[in-house]
Amino acid sequence: MGKMWAGRFAKELDRVADDFNSSIHFDSRMYRQDIKGSVSHAQMLAKQGIISEDDCRLVIEGLEGILADLDSGKLSIDYGAEDIHMFVEEVLTKRIGDVGKKLHTARSRNDQVAVDIRLYLRDEALEITALVKELIGAVLFKSEENKDTICPGYTHLQRAQPISFAHHLLSYAMMLIRDVGRIEDAVKRMNVCPLGSCALAGTTYDTDRGYTAAALGFDGYTLNSIDGVSDRDFCLELMSAFSIMMMHLSRFSEEIIFWSSWECKFIELDDSYTTGSSIMPQKKNPDMAELVRGKTGRVYGNLMALLTTLKGLPLAYNKDMQEDKEAVFDSIDTVKMCLRVFAPMVRTMRVLTDNMYAAAGKGFINATDLADYLVKKGLPFRTAYKLVGQSVAYCIENGKVLDELSLEELRAFSPMFEEDVYGEISLESCVSKRISKGGTGKESVEAQIAYVKEFLK
Repeated sequence: MGKMWAGRFAKELDRVADDFNSSIHFDSRMYRQDIKGSVSHAQMLAKQGIISEDDCRLVIEGLEGILADLDSGKLSIDYGAEDIHMFVEEVLTKRIGDVGKKLHTARSRNDQVAVDIRLYLRDEALEITALVKELIGAVLFKSEENKDTICPGYTHLQRAQPISFAHHLLSYAMMLIRDVGRIEDAVKRMNVCPLGSCALAGTTYDTDRGYTAAALGFDGYTLNSIDGVSDRDFCLELMSAFSIMMMHLSRFSEEIIFWSSWECKFIELDDSYTTGSSIMPQKKNPDMAELVRGKTGRVYGNLMALLTTLKGLPLAYNKDMQEDKEAVFDSIDTVKMCLRVFAPMVRTMRVLTDNMYAAAGKGFINATDLADYLVKKGLPFRTAYKLVGQSVAYCIENGKVLDELSLEELRAFSPMFEEDVYGEISLESCVSKRISKGGTGKESVEAQIAYVKEFLK
């Protein structure tokens, strides 16, 4: 395929250099957006009298034919083309003649690629937010199943206080809800149209940029033509949102891996989302969670790579910016792959409630409640804290837990202990008494569930 820009050159581009320069191997995925942008551009040119209505009709019919043939497989991408923009224009010109050459009036590939990638990312962001909501739905499903399941809550990976498993799961729902907000917020800033910026300085033609922006579903158009073609903030912002979300998925994965280990055994993952060993027949490995944890670094790397690519570029467009697409496309593909496996993995995991309860009974995680009991009797918290610490040390020396201490043993630490102390430090009481907003108490957990349900509506 000949180069559209070949008029200036006496020699053909070296074959290796041509392959190095080409982007069609990865930007071909934007063919729908490229054609959509070209259709709106042609309509605007006709509206402004820059091309005739007949020429516009021919161009649009030709573009729609190319789109249909690419979708059906009747037409294949020519990977010898420099990029998807040149490929579409070349095929259009072959099909409708010189009229096809008029399509590039009042635009440059610089603004063409800028509009294509915004359209593409907008579409992908919509699909990804739907996948995140599916995962939130899976977390909600498991939370509703486990409102009364008591498990140990941790700090420093040490058993700290008893909580409901629903409360723990819902913390991830809140993170994921914020992730949706970050993606949607990035799309809002992305949703301005650079088409009409041309190479960098605008055009001498009387174009209507507001028309093409509205036709393509943008909220407006870029107000500075240099910024219009050189801005990739929107890629970085979206990739940043993806990186934060992958961090959340990685933390969740780490806990799933921990929970499913024999050392913990709080959950069992469904066979459909685990693998075995080639040598150890007893193994059931949480490979999907491990892969999500591993792929998080890949998404981080893409963000850092593009930040580094852009950091020293003068305005306006530079060929370095071609590197934006592989990085952001790979992040999109990775995020979608992880979300598609994560939601059903969570939904199908089996919660081993007895094991959770047994673990919550150890580690003195009702010590704070024992201190609170004394505070309610009138003792200053720091004094109560010290007395309970002494009682924990006593338990450790004697192989007991706080619930097993007799009233006589407790009174050795403080005469304020009464028979009612045992009801105060039972696991069920420790959880149910957490009545503060956002806590692990039943009413709070129900409120969190209601909030997540409202969000998913």
